[in-house]
Amino acid sequence: MKILITGLCGFAGSTLARTLRESHPDWQVAGCDNFIRPGSETNRELLKKVGVRIFYADLRNAGDFESLPTVDWVIDAAANPSVLAGADGRMSSRQLLEHNLGGTVNLLEFCKAHRAGFILLSTSRVYSVKPLAELKVETVQKAFRPVLEEPSPGLSAAGVREDFSTAPPVSLYGATKLASETLALEYGEMFSFPVWINRCGVLAGAGQFGRADQGIFAFWLNSWLRKQPLKYIGFNGRGHQVRDCLHPRDLLPLLEKQLASNGRNKGRVQNVSGGMQSAMSLAKLSDWCAARWGKRQVANDAQPRLFDVPWLVLDSARAKQQWGWQPTMPAEKILEEIAVHAEQNPRWLEWSAPL
Repeated sequence: MKILITGLCGFAGSTLARTLRESHPDWQVAGCDNFIRPGSETNRELLKKVGVRIFYADLRNAGDFESLPTVDWVIDAAANPSVLAGADGRMSSRQLLEHNLGGTVNLLEFCKAHRAGFILLSTSRVYSVKPLAELKVETVQKAFRPVLEEPSPGLSAAGVREDFSTAPPVSLYGATKLASETLALEYGEMFSFPVWINRCGVLAGAGQFGRADQGIFAFWLNSWLRKQPLKYIGFNGRGHQVRDCLHPRDLLPLLEKQLASNGRNKGRVQNVSGGMQSAMSLAKLSDWCAARWGKRQVANDAQPRLFDVPWLVLDSARAKQQWGWQPTMPAEKILEEIAVHAEQNPRWLEWSAPL
């Protein structure tokens, strides 16, 4: 098996590459990155040591694909991951589209030329912001919980399902991922190569860059340990908003089955997340940090922020039904892994901070 992973030196890409090499030493695993993210260089040597071939490629530039090897599958883990991208002044809207959507077009053309299958790591942020933001919630033990007084399309106590609305607004970031999903499915049908879409919850684990837009769990723990400023934003400034978390290594059993499948008789799109068992509010995350490293003050800012929602947990029942997949790493183990890494790497926030 020959596999190419884009965004190779990001957290998800590098974790998947190492995991695939460890589990399948006979497979050829390569990847590409443009190394523009702070911290990405730290993964280069680790990947070389386990035999992953590394190529420079900026997915926005079609010419960069000419240096990439012929492969059986592409796993796309490259994207600007911030829901505020294009709206926060750090990246223009055009740059976001070029990165997240233009890059997908070039990748799909590559798959078309090489008859390679395509797996897209998508996001929970393809789901419509308005109904999520207006979701009626109650507070239970410092965490929001949805109040479902009557059946709601695509939503249950187990989380958001794949048939939940994807109507705008979803953010420009969410729109680029949703458009990428559509293009991937159309290319797969038209040019007869298999395509899988995995809508991931919040990915988290050791080695994730310490930035809020790339992973709130790693950012919060690293910042707490280093006594860096932290703030509860929106929702009365209490930190009751809830997300679930998933370690990328938990994706391996699903990817193995998808890589072995021709795509027939299965739905192409599935949620992949830690679900309710890994869901946690910022306030509860602070309690975890306080128990490990001591209490500290967290600032409050009740002013709502664009695209924030009180509760977003994905229901992965379809992945379980179709693939027999479910996450195995509990949130406590993920947090412990991040904490140990933070303690061993005192300059991690500095290495992965924006330039």
